[in-house]
Amino acid sequence: MKLTGAEILWECLVREGVEVVFGYPGGANMPLYDAMLNYPIHHVLVRHEQGGAHMADGYARASGKVGVAMGTSGPGATNLVTGIATAMMDSSPVVFITGQVAAHLIGGDAFQEVDVTGITLPITKHNYLVTRPDEIAEVVREAFYIARSGRPGPVLIDICKNAQIEKAEFEYPDEVKLPGYKPPVHAPKASLEQAVRLLEKAKRPVILLGHGALISGAEEVIQHFAVKTQTPVAMTLLGLGAFPASHPLSLGMMGMHGEAHTNLAIQNADLLLGFGMRFDDRVTGTLKTYAPNAKKIHVEIDPSEVHKNVKVDVPLVGDLKAVVTDLVPMVDEYEHEEWMQQIAEWKSEGDARSIMSWPEDGKLYVAHMVHDLWEATGGGAIITTDVGQHQMWSAQYYFLEKPNRWITSGGAGTMGFGLPSAIGAWFAHKDQEIWAVAGDGGFQMTAAELSTAVQEGANVKVAIMNNGFLGMVRQWQEFFFEKRYSGVHMKAPDFVKLADAHGVPARRVTKPEEVKEAIEWARKTEGPVVLEFVVVQEDAVYPMVPAGAALDQMLRRPTRQK
Repeated sequence: MKLTGAEILWECLVREGVEVVFGYPGGANMPLYDAMLNYPIHHVLVRHEQGGAHMADGYARASGKVGVAMGTSGPGATNLVTGIATAMMDSSPVVFITGQVAAHLIGGDAFQEVDVTGITLPITKHNYLVTRPDEIAEVVREAFYIARSGRPGPVLIDICKNAQIEKAEFEYPDEVKLPGYKPPVHAPKASLEQAVRLLEKAKRPVILLGHGALISGAEEVIQHFAVKTQTPVAMTLLGLGAFPASHPLSLGMMGMHGEAHTNLAIQNADLLLGFGMRFDDRVTGTLKTYAPNAKKIHVEIDPSEVHKNVKVDVPLVGDLKAVVTDLVPMVDEYEHEEWMQQIAEWKSEGDARSIMSWPEDGKLYVAHMVHDLWEATGGGAIITTDVGQHQMWSAQYYFLEKPNRWITSGGAGTMGFGLPSAIGAWFAHKDQEIWAVAGDGGFQMTAAELSTAVQEGANVKVAIMNNGFLGMVRQWQEFFFEKRYSGVHMKAPDFVKLADAHGVPARRVTKPEEVKEAIEWARKTEGPVVLEFVVVQEDAVYPMVPAGAALDQMLRRPTRQK
């Protein structure tokens, strides 16, 4: 069967189970858009390619499937770059498809020619330049396999315009043959036995649970392991939801803005079990003083992450779910009563879960708003965020009981991620309640996607925290630059009028007593809704581990009179 390269692409996407594509047409991918009309795949016209990348990313994280985003050559492809880097840093499986100038024009600085494979080489798991139509089927098959297997990540396919137009015989490969690429599954038995010996000796163990737990679907077996060994569980920012927040063994979030008792537990542990996390700098603080008395076991599917930041005693390279499943029958039931009592004492000294240390002064604080949102939704909504103070308060005060309901940009810290990723998540779960929590700065970076939400009828609710500052940068300048505020004062548009211009119902909230009613109004209103919360300008996220400090050298919120 002879088909054009464009037709071959869509035939392949259908076979890969693709249901929705987020994209923007242009000269170099127009043949793809023409052929698309003949295939049962829904296309979402985004307002900016970065928004499309984040939508595909949000869809992938919420669904567990591979997301797909498209752009044309030149600026279309370069506008995707931020979203590609975001997906790469957070191990999100997205296939990006870009148009490219005809093969014979490459290298001649043709109109809208950009070396997108060269640009994206460091921020993709793999990428391809396709110059002939007979390459497309094999490339697409490989791209989806690479994106979803092992440690997931973004793959880019750059297709020359001539390859889209010319014809070739179509046959979809039954299997993928990639010599040298075989993601590990089970760790060696000798290494497992070594890990068990460390567990048997441990008096103060802590599990460090990362995004890999969600990616591998290991939540249930990890909970079984934690209960059997009576090991408390701390989570990274992206690991939130992988272990129920209300579980007696849950320590909550670790790291720079993690809870004080969690960081104290890590620093005083005698054994750390890194489960699907990479010991990044926001988790460890300065490495010189990180968990100085702890042996370390690292379960990780990507061998390049082992010993990269923290030297470990027992590396268990393999799929997290498979490795922990293998470990469970090998370990005995342990008791760590003294250790749990010590953690309980630290917890009672200042736990964000129970102590609302903001004064009741009639002012609106983000933490209270997030807490009210958590109560209103029963903790069951899918929450996406932008990046900054509101992100950290959301992580601290929206307590997650179930997995895959927390979608945020961790490694890249990408402002503008919240709204488009929420739209992508809605395409994955149209039956779920979805809230995008954004700052006034990040929201403005991708605010145009409100029109995408309206056009698609996406039932997403947007909560904008408007403090008139780039809040997290302002906080750093307050703490470490003697309040020399530079480039952080932000004049925002009237968000209610802006939403109305897009056709989105909106309200402004300025008082604490208005919050609950506004949230309920948004929940009952069908389709996209914007709530603007005018919050205290110079509030700060606590605890906070300063750059270069040890994990337990946290800045605490000053005690205030209520």
